[in-house]
Amino acid sequence: MEIVWQAHNAVISDRLRRRAELVVGKLASRLGNSVGADVRFEREGTRCRVEIVLRAARHKVMVAEGNARYYGPALAIAVSHLSRQVTSARRTVKERTARAARA
Repeated sequence: MEIVWQAHNAVISDRLRRRAELVVGKLASRLGNSVGADVRFEREGTRCRVEIVLRAARHKVMVAEGNARYYGPALAIAVSHLSRQVTSARRTVKERTARAARA
């Protein structure tokens, strides 16, 4: 899987980059058939923004965004959102319809 890094007005440490790479790799392996991911770090004033775009075969493009004062918490928020999307994408149609019927 190829990860494209983008930093707009941001200086990203190697440790944070490695942390993002490990998390994206883990989520991609849970999803299977991952093609690539884009990880964007942006700073605008005092706010930091992390956006993760995950592309996988036979799945829609998943986009997650996190905003915080620092990049670490923003990455954690984005990963949390992406994790929820991966979990729901892994469920089969039968599981999704059964859950909807119960509700």
